[in-house]
Amino acid sequence: MPFSFARALSWVSLVLILTSSIVLSVVISNNARETLLRKQQDFAILLAENLNHQIYRRFTLPTLIGFGRVALRQPVQYERLDQVIQSTIHGLHVARLRIYDHSKVVSYSSDRSELGRTDLAPPDTDEALQGDEPSFDIVPGISFWRVMFLLDQEPGSYMLRTIYPLRIENRQSSLDNDGAVMGVLEFTQDITGDLGTVMRFQWLIVLTSLVSSVVLFALLQMFIRRAERIFAERVQEKQRLERELHQHEKLASMGRVIASIAHEIRNPLGIIRSSAELLLKRAANGGGSGGGGSNGSGGISGSNGSGGSNGNRASNGDAMSRRILEAIYDESMRLSQTVNDFLDYARPRKPREDAVEVGLVLDQVLTFLEPELERRGVTIARDTAADLWTTGDKDLLYRAFYNIMVNGVQAMDGPGGITMQGRALPDDGVVEVSFRDSGPGFDQNTRAKLLDPFFTTKENGTGLGLPIVNSIVTSHGGTLQLDNAPEGGAIVTVRLPAVQNGRTPTQP
Repeated sequence: MPFSFARALSWVSLVLILTSSIVLSVVISNNARETLLRKQQDFAILLAENLNHQIYRRFTLPTLIGFGRVALRQPVQYERLDQVIQSTIHGLHVARLRIYDHSKVVSYSSDRSELGRTDLAPPDTDEALQGDEPSFDIVPGISFWRVMFLLDQEPGSYMLRTIYPLRIENRQSSLDNDGAVMGVLEFTQDITGDLGTVMRFQWLIVLTSLVSSVVLFALLQMFIRRAERIFAERVQEKQRLERELHQHEKLASMGRVIASIAHEIRNPLGIIRSSAELLLKRAANGGGSGGGGSNGSGGISGSNGSGGSNGNRASNGDAMSRRILEAIYDESMRLSQTVNDFLDYARPRKPREDAVEVGLVLDQVLTFLEPELERRGVTIARDTAADLWTTGDKDLLYRAFYNIMVNGVQAMDGPGGITMQGRALPDDGVVEVSFRDSGPGFDQNTRAKLLDPFFTTKENGTGLGLPIVNSIVTSHGGTLQLDNAPEGGAIVTVRLPAVQNGRTPTQP
Protein backbone atom coordinates (compact mmCIF):
# COMPACT_ATOMS: atom_id res chain seq x y z
CA MET A 1 0.00 0.00 0.00
CA PRO A 2 1.21 3.56 -0.64
CA PHE A 3 0.83 4.43 3.05
CA SER A 4 2.84 1.51 4.44
CA PHE A 5 5.87 3.76 4.79
CA ALA A 6 3.80 6.35 6.66
CA ARG A 7 2.43 3.64 8.94
CA ALA A 8 5.92 2.34 9.68
CA LEU A 9 7.09 5.91 10.22
CA SER A 10 4.29 6.47 12.74
CA TRP A 11 5.41 3.43 14.75
CA VAL A 12 9.02 4.57 14.64
CA SER A 13 7.93 8.04 15.72
CA LEU A 14 5.99 6.56 18.63
CA VAL A 15 9.01 4.57 19.80
CA LEU A 16 11.30 7.58 19.43
CA ILE A 17 8.89 9.86 21.27
CA LEU A 18 8.44 7.40 24.11
CA THR A 19 12.18 6.75 24.36
CA SER A 20 13.02 10.45 24.31
CA SER A 21 10.28 11.12 26.85
CA ILE A 22 11.63 8.50 29.22
CA VAL A 23 15.21 9.72 28.78
CA LEU A 24 14.08 13.32 29.26
CA SER A 25 12.12 12.46 32.37
CA VAL A 26 15.09 10.58 33.84
CA VAL A 27 17.45 13.46 33.10
CA ILE A 28 15.05 16.03 34.51
CA SER A 29 14.31 13.96 37.59
CA ASN A 30 18.02 13.32 38.19
CA ASN A 31 18.76 17.02 37.93
CA ALA A 32 15.87 17.76 40.24
CA ARG A 33 17.11 15.14 42.69
CA GLU A 34 20.65 16.50 42.58
CA THR A 35 19.32 20.02 43.15
CA LEU A 36 17.25 18.75 46.05
CA LEU A 37 20.26 16.99 47.57
CA ARG A 38 22.44 20.09 47.21
CA LYS A 39 19.80 22.19 48.94
CA GLN A 40 19.44 19.60 51.67
CA GLN A 41 23.23 19.47 52.09
CA ASP A 42 23.41 23.27 52.30
CA PHE A 43 20.70 23.21 54.91
CA ALA A 44 22.50 20.43 56.77
CA ILE A 45 25.73 22.51 56.83
CA LEU A 46 23.81 25.47 58.21
CA LEU A 47 22.22 23.24 60.82
CA ALA A 48 25.58 21.68 61.72
CA GLU A 49 27.21 25.10 62.06
CA ASN A 50 24.35 26.28 64.27
CA LEU A 51 24.62 23.16 66.40
CA ASN A 52 28.38 23.62 66.65
CA HIS A 53 27.87 27.24 67.73
CA GLN A 54 25.08 26.46 70.21
CA ILE A 55 26.91 23.50 71.73
CA TYR A 56 30.14 25.47 72.13
CA ARG A 57 28.55 28.69 73.42
CA ARG A 58 25.74 27.26 75.51
CA PHE A 59 27.25 24.01 76.70
CA THR A 60 31.01 23.66 76.26
CA LEU A 61 32.10 27.03 77.66
CA PRO A 62 29.63 27.07 80.57
CA THR A 63 30.55 23.45 81.42
CA LEU A 64 34.28 24.19 81.37
CA ILE A 65 33.77 27.23 83.57
CA GLY A 66 31.43 25.47 85.97
CA PHE A 67 32.88 21.96 86.10
CA GLY A 68 36.42 22.43 84.77
CA ARG A 69 35.95 19.74 82.16
CA VAL A 70 33.32 18.13 79.97
CA ALA A 71 32.09 14.80 81.31
CA LEU A 72 28.87 13.71 79.63
CA ARG A 73 28.62 10.72 81.90
CA GLN A 74 27.48 13.07 84.53
CA PRO A 75 23.69 13.33 84.23
CA VAL A 76 23.70 17.07 84.80
CA GLN A 77 26.04 17.74 81.89
CA TYR A 78 24.24 15.26 79.64
CA GLU A 79 20.86 16.81 80.38
CA ARG A 80 22.27 20.25 79.72
CA LEU A 81 23.68 19.17 76.37
CA ASP A 82 20.43 17.41 75.49
CA GLN A 83 18.42 20.56 76.19
CA VAL A 84 20.73 22.65 73.98
CA ILE A 85 20.54 20.15 71.13
CA GLN A 86 16.79 19.54 71.32
CA SER A 87 16.04 23.25 71.39
CA THR A 88 18.26 23.78 68.36
CA ILE A 89 16.87 20.96 66.16
CA HIS A 90 13.26 21.34 67.22
CA GLY A 91 11.00 21.38 64.16
CA LEU A 92 13.86 20.69 61.71
CA HIS A 93 12.95 17.03 60.92
CA VAL A 94 16.15 15.60 62.40
CA ALA A 95 15.51 11.91 62.81
CA ARG A 96 18.62 10.94 64.79
CA LEU A 97 21.67 12.77 66.17
CA ARG A 98 24.90 11.41 67.64
CA ILE A 99 28.17 12.91 68.90
CA TYR A 100 31.35 10.81 68.82
CA ASP A 101 34.49 11.53 70.84
CA HIS A 102 38.02 11.02 69.53
CA SER A 103 37.77 7.31 70.33
CA LYS A 104 34.65 7.07 68.10
CA VAL A 105 32.58 6.23 71.13
CA VAL A 106 29.00 7.52 71.19
CA SER A 107 29.12 10.19 73.86
CA TYR A 108 25.71 11.63 73.02
CA SER A 109 22.71 10.25 71.13
CA SER A 110 19.08 11.15 70.74
CA ASP A 111 18.55 7.49 71.59
CA ARG A 112 20.16 6.99 74.99
CA SER A 113 20.40 3.26 74.48
CA GLU A 114 23.26 3.92 72.05
CA LEU A 115 25.50 5.70 74.58
CA GLY A 116 28.94 4.19 74.93
CA ARG A 117 28.71 2.05 71.78
CA THR A 118 31.79 1.91 69.57
CA ASP A 119 30.27 0.11 66.55
CA LEU A 120 28.05 2.87 65.24
CA ALA A 121 30.65 5.28 63.88
CA PRO A 122 30.33 5.63 60.06
CA PRO A 123 33.46 5.22 57.89
CA ASP A 124 33.83 8.99 57.37
CA THR A 125 34.30 9.59 61.12
CA ASP A 126 38.11 9.35 60.89
CA GLU A 127 38.25 12.04 58.20
CA ALA A 128 36.00 14.27 60.29
CA LEU A 129 38.21 13.81 63.37
CA GLN A 130 41.14 14.96 61.26
CA GLY A 131 39.26 18.19 60.47
CA ASP A 132 38.27 17.42 56.86
CA GLU A 133 35.22 18.86 55.13
CA PRO A 134 31.74 17.63 56.08
CA SER A 135 30.57 14.51 54.28
CA PHE A 136 27.12 13.38 53.21
CA ASP A 137 25.60 10.11 52.19
CA ILE A 138 22.15 8.69 51.55
CA VAL A 139 20.70 6.08 53.89
CA PRO A 140 17.77 4.54 52.03
CA GLY A 141 15.19 2.62 53.98
CA ILE A 142 14.10 0.98 50.70
CA SER A 143 15.77 0.65 47.32
CA PHE A 144 15.80 3.63 45.01
CA TRP A 145 13.85 1.71 42.35
CA ARG A 146 11.07 1.05 44.85
CA VAL A 147 11.04 4.72 45.73
CA MET A 148 10.60 5.50 42.01
CA PHE A 149 7.57 3.23 41.66
CA LEU A 150 5.87 4.09 44.95
CA LEU A 151 3.64 7.13 44.80
CA ASP A 152 3.29 7.37 48.59
CA GLN A 153 6.47 6.56 50.51
CA GLU A 154 6.51 5.84 54.19
CA PRO A 155 8.38 8.38 56.38
CA GLY A 156 12.01 7.40 56.81
CA SER A 157 12.22 5.70 53.41
CA TYR A 158 14.99 8.07 52.29
CA MET A 159 17.42 9.65 54.78
CA LEU A 160 20.30 12.14 54.37
CA ARG A 161 23.17 11.56 56.81
CA THR A 162 25.59 14.40 57.62
CA ILE A 163 28.98 13.94 59.34
CA TYR A 164 30.40 17.19 60.61
CA PRO A 165 33.50 17.92 62.78
CA LEU A 166 32.69 19.83 65.98
CA ARG A 167 35.28 22.58 66.45
CA ILE A 168 36.33 25.02 69.12
CA GLU A 169 35.33 28.57 68.20
CA ASN A 170 37.89 31.39 68.41
CA ARG A 171 37.08 34.87 69.55
CA GLN A 172 37.92 36.43 66.18
CA SER A 173 35.08 34.61 64.41
CA SER A 174 32.04 32.67 65.30
CA LEU A 175 33.53 29.57 63.71
CA ASP A 176 37.11 29.09 62.61
CA ASN A 177 37.75 26.05 60.48
CA ASP A 178 41.25 25.90 61.91
CA GLY A 179 39.93 25.41 65.45
CA ALA A 180 40.58 22.19 67.31
CA VAL A 181 38.13 19.34 66.73
CA MET A 182 36.15 18.50 69.85
CA GLY A 183 34.32 15.53 68.33
CA VAL A 184 32.22 14.41 65.40
CA LEU A 185 28.56 15.32 64.91
CA GLU A 186 26.34 12.88 63.01
CA PHE A 187 22.66 13.53 62.27
CA THR A 188 20.15 12.23 59.75
CA GLN A 189 17.25 14.08 58.11
CA ASP A 190 14.17 12.55 56.53
CA ILE A 191 13.98 13.77 52.91
CA THR A 192 11.36 11.22 51.83
CA GLY A 193 8.71 13.86 51.21
CA ASP A 194 10.92 16.01 49.01
CA LEU A 195 12.19 12.98 47.14
CA GLY A 196 8.60 11.79 46.65
CA THR A 197 7.78 15.16 45.11
CA VAL A 198 10.65 14.71 42.67
CA MET A 199 9.49 11.16 41.84
CA ARG A 200 5.93 12.33 41.25
CA PHE A 201 7.25 15.08 39.04
CA GLN A 202 9.20 12.49 37.08
CA TRP A 203 6.13 10.27 36.65
CA LEU A 204 4.08 13.30 35.64
CA ILE A 205 6.56 13.95 32.83
CA VAL A 206 6.52 10.28 31.78
CA LEU A 207 2.72 9.98 31.83
CA THR A 208 2.23 13.30 30.08
CA SER A 209 4.68 12.28 27.36
CA LEU A 210 3.07 8.85 27.11
CA VAL A 211 -0.47 10.18 26.83
CA SER A 212 0.51 12.87 24.34
CA SER A 213 2.47 10.32 22.30
CA VAL A 214 -0.40 7.86 22.27
CA VAL A 215 -2.88 10.59 21.31
CA LEU A 216 -0.64 11.85 18.52
CA PHE A 217 -0.04 8.28 17.36
CA ALA A 218 -3.78 7.52 17.38
CA LEU A 219 -4.51 10.70 15.42
CA LEU A 220 -1.78 9.87 12.95
CA GLN A 221 -3.10 6.33 12.55
CA MET A 222 -6.62 7.68 12.06
CA PHE A 223 -5.42 10.10 9.39
CA ILE A 224 -3.43 7.35 7.68
CA ARG A 225 -6.38 4.97 7.67
CA ARG A 226 -8.69 7.65 6.39
CA ALA A 227 -6.20 8.58 3.70
CA GLU A 228 -5.84 4.91 2.78
CA ARG A 229 -9.60 4.51 2.58
CA ILE A 230 -10.01 7.64 0.49
CA PHE A 231 -7.09 6.60 -1.72
CA ALA A 232 -8.53 3.10 -2.16
CA GLU A 233 -11.95 4.54 -2.99
CA ARG A 234 -10.43 6.90 -5.51
CA VAL A 235 -8.40 4.09 -7.05
CA GLN A 236 -11.54 1.96 -7.31
CA GLU A 237 -13.48 4.88 -8.71
CA LYS A 238 -10.72 5.56 -11.21
CA GLN A 239 -10.64 1.92 -12.25
CA ARG A 240 -14.42 1.86 -12.55
CA LEU A 241 -14.41 5.02 -14.65
CA GLU A 242 -11.65 3.61 -16.82
CA ARG A 243 -13.63 0.40 -17.32
CA GLU A 244 -16.75 2.37 -18.10
CA LEU A 245 -14.82 4.61 -20.47
CA HIS A 246 -13.36 1.62 -22.28
CA GLN A 247 -16.77 -0.03 -22.32
CA HIS A 248 -18.42 3.10 -23.64
CA GLU A 249 -15.75 3.53 -26.28
CA LYS A 250 -16.14 -0.08 -27.30
CA LEU A 251 -19.91 0.18 -27.29
CA ALA A 252 -19.84 3.47 -29.16
CA SER A 253 -17.69 2.05 -31.93
CA MET A 254 -19.75 -1.14 -31.92
CA GLY A 255 -22.95 0.89 -31.94
CA ARG A 256 -21.85 2.87 -34.95
CA VAL A 257 -21.04 -0.32 -36.83
CA ILE A 258 -24.26 -2.02 -35.72
CA ALA A 259 -26.34 1.04 -36.53
CA SER A 260 -24.85 1.16 -40.01
CA ILE A 261 -25.40 -2.55 -40.57
CA ALA A 262 -28.90 -2.51 -39.07
CA HIS A 263 -29.85 0.46 -41.24
CA GLU A 264 -28.72 -1.43 -44.36
CA ILE A 265 -30.61 -4.55 -43.26
CA ARG A 266 -33.78 -2.74 -42.27
CA ASN A 267 -34.95 -1.76 -45.76
CA PRO A 268 -34.61 -5.15 -47.53
CA LEU A 269 -35.93 -6.84 -44.41
CA GLY A 270 -39.03 -4.64 -44.57
CA ILE A 271 -39.53 -5.64 -48.20
CA ILE A 272 -39.22 -9.35 -47.29
CA ARG A 273 -41.72 -8.97 -44.43
CA SER A 274 -44.21 -7.03 -46.60
CA SER A 275 -43.88 -9.53 -49.45
CA ALA A 276 -44.39 -12.48 -47.12
CA GLU A 277 -47.45 -10.80 -45.58
CA LEU A 278 -48.89 -10.11 -49.08
CA LEU A 279 -48.31 -13.68 -50.23
CA LEU A 280 -49.97 -14.99 -47.10
CA LYS A 281 -53.04 -12.87 -47.77
CA ARG A 282 -53.20 -14.02 -51.41
CA ALA A 283 -52.77 -17.65 -50.38
CA ALA A 284 -55.57 -17.31 -47.88
CA ASN A 285 -57.90 -15.70 -50.46
CA GLY A 286 -56.95 -18.04 -53.30
CA GLY A 287 -57.35 -21.11 -51.13
CA GLY A 288 -61.18 -20.81 -51.07
CA SER A 289 -61.58 -20.31 -54.84
CA GLY A 290 -59.08 -22.99 -55.56
CA GLY A 291 -61.20 -25.39 -53.56
CA GLY A 292 -64.29 -24.68 -55.70
CA GLY A 293 -62.37 -25.17 -58.92
CA SER A 294 -61.03 -28.47 -57.80
CA ASN A 295 -64.50 -29.63 -56.94
CA GLY A 296 -65.75 -28.71 -60.41
CA SER A 297 -62.87 -30.29 -62.17
CA GLY A 298 -63.25 -33.29 -60.02
CA GLY A 299 -66.73 -33.81 -61.36
CA ILE A 300 -65.56 -33.64 -65.01
CA SER A 301 -62.60 -35.92 -64.54
CA GLY A 302 -64.18 -38.22 -62.06
CA SER A 303 -64.67 -40.83 -64.77
CA ASN A 304 -60.97 -41.56 -65.05
CA GLY A 305 -60.30 -41.25 -61.24
CA SER A 306 -57.37 -38.78 -61.43
CA GLY A 307 -59.09 -35.52 -60.47
CA GLY A 308 -59.19 -36.26 -56.70
CA SER A 309 -55.49 -37.02 -56.47
CA ASN A 310 -54.53 -33.86 -58.31
CA GLY A 311 -56.74 -31.83 -55.98
CA ASN A 312 -55.14 -33.41 -52.93
CA ARG A 313 -51.65 -32.68 -54.26
CA ALA A 314 -52.63 -29.07 -54.93
CA SER A 315 -54.05 -28.72 -51.41
CA ASN A 316 -50.95 -30.21 -49.87
CA GLY A 317 -48.75 -27.86 -51.91
CA ASP A 318 -50.77 -24.83 -50.86
CA ALA A 319 -50.52 -25.80 -47.17
CA MET A 320 -46.79 -26.29 -47.45
CA SER A 321 -46.38 -22.92 -49.17
CA ARG A 322 -48.50 -21.25 -46.51
CA ARG A 323 -46.34 -22.71 -43.71
CA ILE A 324 -43.18 -21.55 -45.46
CA LEU A 325 -44.61 -18.07 -45.93
CA GLU A 326 -45.68 -17.97 -42.28
CA ALA A 327 -42.16 -18.99 -41.20
CA ILE A 328 -40.65 -16.30 -43.43
CA TYR A 329 -43.04 -13.70 -42.03
CA ASP A 330 -42.48 -14.71 -38.38
CA GLU A 331 -38.70 -14.78 -38.71
CA SER A 332 -38.67 -11.45 -40.56
CA MET A 333 -40.75 -9.97 -37.73
CA ARG A 334 -38.37 -11.36 -35.12
CA LEU A 335 -35.34 -10.16 -37.08
CA SER A 336 -36.97 -6.75 -37.53
CA GLN A 337 -37.48 -6.50 -33.77
CA THR A 338 -33.82 -7.44 -33.23
CA VAL A 339 -32.73 -4.76 -35.68
CA ASN A 340 -34.94 -2.23 -33.89
CA ASP A 341 -33.35 -3.18 -30.57
CA PHE A 342 -29.89 -2.62 -31.98
CA LEU A 343 -30.89 0.73 -33.42
CA ASP A 344 -32.63 1.82 -30.22
CA TYR A 345 -29.58 1.04 -28.13
CA ALA A 346 -27.06 2.41 -30.60
CA ARG A 347 -29.00 5.63 -31.16
CA PRO A 348 -31.26 6.16 -28.14
CA ARG A 349 -34.04 8.67 -28.53
CA LYS A 350 -34.13 11.66 -26.26
CA PRO A 351 -37.29 11.38 -24.15
CA ARG A 352 -39.97 14.00 -24.21
CA GLU A 353 -40.90 15.83 -21.02
CA ASP A 354 -44.62 15.24 -20.90
CA ALA A 355 -46.72 14.51 -17.85
CA VAL A 356 -47.27 10.75 -17.89
CA GLU A 357 -49.69 8.79 -15.73
CA VAL A 358 -47.88 5.57 -14.85
CA GLY A 359 -51.07 3.60 -14.23
CA LEU A 360 -52.34 4.36 -17.73
CA VAL A 361 -49.09 3.10 -19.29
CA LEU A 362 -49.38 -0.12 -17.28
CA ASP A 363 -52.98 -0.53 -18.50
CA GLN A 364 -51.84 -0.31 -22.10
CA VAL A 365 -49.06 -2.86 -21.53
CA LEU A 366 -51.48 -5.34 -19.93
CA THR A 367 -54.04 -4.80 -22.71
CA PHE A 368 -51.47 -5.59 -25.39
CA LEU A 369 -50.08 -8.62 -23.53
CA GLU A 370 -53.44 -10.03 -22.45
CA PRO A 371 -53.72 -12.67 -25.23
CA GLU A 372 -50.16 -13.86 -24.63
CA LEU A 373 -50.69 -14.02 -20.87
CA GLU A 374 -53.88 -16.08 -21.31
CA ARG A 375 -52.16 -18.43 -23.74
CA ARG A 376 -49.30 -19.07 -21.29
CA GLY A 377 -51.50 -19.26 -18.21
CA VAL A 378 -49.91 -16.27 -16.48
CA THR A 379 -52.04 -14.43 -13.92
CA ILE A 380 -51.59 -10.77 -12.97
CA ALA A 381 -51.95 -9.42 -9.43
CA ARG A 382 -51.97 -5.65 -9.53
CA ASP A 383 -51.72 -3.27 -6.59
CA THR A 384 -50.98 0.21 -7.90
CA ALA A 385 -52.01 3.47 -6.30
CA ALA A 386 -53.95 6.04 -8.22
CA ASP A 387 -52.52 9.32 -9.55
CA LEU A 388 -48.96 8.17 -10.03
CA TRP A 389 -47.46 10.82 -12.29
CA THR A 390 -44.01 11.33 -13.70
CA THR A 391 -42.42 13.48 -16.37
CA GLY A 392 -41.15 11.73 -19.46
CA ASP A 393 -41.89 10.00 -22.73
CA LYS A 394 -44.98 7.82 -22.66
CA ASP A 395 -43.85 5.63 -25.59
CA LEU A 396 -40.42 4.95 -24.08
CA LEU A 397 -41.90 4.14 -20.67
CA TYR A 398 -44.38 1.84 -22.37
CA ARG A 399 -41.51 -0.01 -24.01
CA ALA A 400 -39.58 -0.24 -20.74
CA PHE A 401 -42.55 -1.73 -18.85
CA TYR A 402 -43.33 -3.98 -21.80
CA ASN A 403 -39.80 -5.41 -21.88
CA ILE A 404 -39.88 -6.04 -18.12
CA MET A 405 -43.17 -7.91 -18.41
CA VAL A 406 -41.96 -9.96 -21.39
CA ASN A 407 -38.76 -10.92 -19.55
CA GLY A 408 -40.83 -12.07 -16.56
CA VAL A 409 -43.15 -14.14 -18.75
CA GLN A 410 -40.22 -15.73 -20.57
CA ALA A 411 -38.41 -16.46 -17.29
CA MET A 412 -41.41 -18.43 -15.93
CA ASP A 413 -41.62 -20.45 -19.19
CA GLY A 414 -45.15 -21.61 -18.43
CA PRO A 415 -47.99 -20.91 -16.03
CA GLY A 416 -47.20 -18.55 -13.19
CA GLY A 417 -47.98 -15.18 -11.76
CA ILE A 418 -46.70 -11.61 -11.91
CA THR A 419 -47.36 -9.12 -9.13
CA MET A 420 -47.29 -5.43 -10.04
CA GLN A 421 -47.08 -2.81 -7.31
CA GLY A 422 -46.98 0.95 -7.70
CA ARG A 423 -46.72 3.56 -4.99
CA ALA A 424 -45.48 7.08 -4.37
CA LEU A 425 -42.62 7.78 -1.97
CA PRO A 426 -43.15 11.43 -0.96
CA ASP A 427 -40.05 11.59 1.22
CA ASP A 428 -37.86 10.55 -1.70
CA GLY A 429 -39.91 12.35 -4.37
CA VAL A 430 -40.18 9.26 -6.58
CA VAL A 431 -42.75 6.90 -8.04
CA GLU A 432 -41.84 3.26 -7.46
CA VAL A 433 -43.13 0.46 -9.70
CA SER A 434 -42.10 -3.12 -9.00
CA PHE A 435 -42.65 -6.32 -10.99
CA ARG A 436 -42.29 -9.65 -9.14
CA ASP A 437 -42.62 -12.93 -11.03
CA SER A 438 -42.86 -16.51 -9.79
CA GLY A 439 -39.93 -17.68 -11.89
CA PRO A 440 -36.52 -18.96 -10.72
CA GLY A 441 -35.18 -15.47 -10.05
CA PHE A 442 -31.85 -13.97 -11.04
CA ASP A 443 -28.69 -16.03 -10.92
CA GLN A 444 -26.41 -14.53 -8.26
CA ASN A 445 -23.35 -15.23 -10.40
CA THR A 446 -24.67 -13.31 -13.41
CA ARG A 447 -26.97 -10.70 -11.83
CA ALA A 448 -24.25 -8.03 -11.85
CA LYS A 449 -23.86 -8.47 -15.64
CA LEU A 450 -27.53 -8.40 -16.63
CA LEU A 451 -27.40 -4.68 -17.41
CA ASP A 452 -24.32 -5.08 -19.58
CA PRO A 453 -25.09 -4.83 -23.32
CA PHE A 454 -25.11 -8.07 -25.31
CA PHE A 455 -24.94 -10.25 -22.17
CA THR A 456 -27.75 -12.80 -22.24
CA THR A 457 -28.60 -16.15 -20.69
CA LYS A 458 -31.09 -17.00 -23.45
CA GLU A 459 -30.22 -19.01 -26.51
CA ASN A 460 -31.91 -16.61 -28.92
CA GLY A 461 -31.56 -13.39 -26.92
CA THR A 462 -29.65 -10.29 -27.97
CA GLY A 463 -28.75 -9.14 -24.45
CA LEU A 464 -30.28 -5.72 -25.08
CA GLY A 465 -33.64 -6.01 -23.31
CA LEU A 466 -32.66 -4.94 -19.80
CA PRO A 467 -29.91 -2.55 -21.01
CA ILE A 468 -32.53 -0.74 -23.13
CA VAL A 469 -34.87 -0.63 -20.11
CA ASN A 470 -32.04 0.74 -17.96
CA SER A 471 -31.17 3.32 -20.63
CA ILE A 472 -34.81 4.48 -20.82
CA VAL A 473 -35.19 4.68 -17.03
CA THR A 474 -31.91 6.53 -16.49
CA SER A 475 -32.73 8.95 -19.31
CA HIS A 476 -35.85 9.83 -17.30
CA GLY A 477 -33.74 10.52 -14.20
CA GLY A 478 -34.76 7.25 -12.54
CA THR A 479 -33.10 4.05 -11.35
CA LEU A 480 -33.50 0.36 -12.16
CA GLN A 481 -32.91 -2.28 -9.47
CA LEU A 482 -32.75 -6.07 -9.90
CA ASP A 483 -33.34 -8.30 -6.86
CA ASN A 484 -34.60 -11.71 -5.83
CA ALA A 485 -37.70 -11.98 -3.65
CA PRO A 486 -37.26 -13.78 -0.30
CA GLU A 487 -40.12 -16.13 -1.20
CA GLY A 488 -38.64 -16.79 -4.65
CA GLY A 489 -38.79 -15.16 -8.04
CA ALA A 490 -37.27 -12.00 -9.45
CA ILE A 491 -38.13 -8.41 -8.55
CA VAL A 492 -37.50 -5.56 -10.97
CA THR A 493 -38.00 -2.14 -9.37
CA VAL A 494 -38.27 1.09 -11.37
CA ARG A 495 -38.06 4.44 -9.58
CA LEU A 496 -38.97 7.59 -11.50
CA PRO A 497 -39.15 11.26 -10.43
CA ALA A 498 -42.63 12.02 -9.15
CA VAL A 499 -44.86 14.98 -10.01
CA GLN A 500 -48.23 15.89 -8.53
CA ASN A 501 -51.33 15.51 -10.71
CA GLY A 502 -49.37 15.85 -13.88
CA ARG A 503 -47.65 19.08 -12.85
CA THR A 504 -43.99 19.54 -12.12
CA PRO A 505 -43.07 21.23 -8.80
CA THR A 506 -42.14 24.43 -10.67
CA GLN A 507 -45.58 24.71 -12.30
CA PRO A 508 -48.33 26.73 -10.55
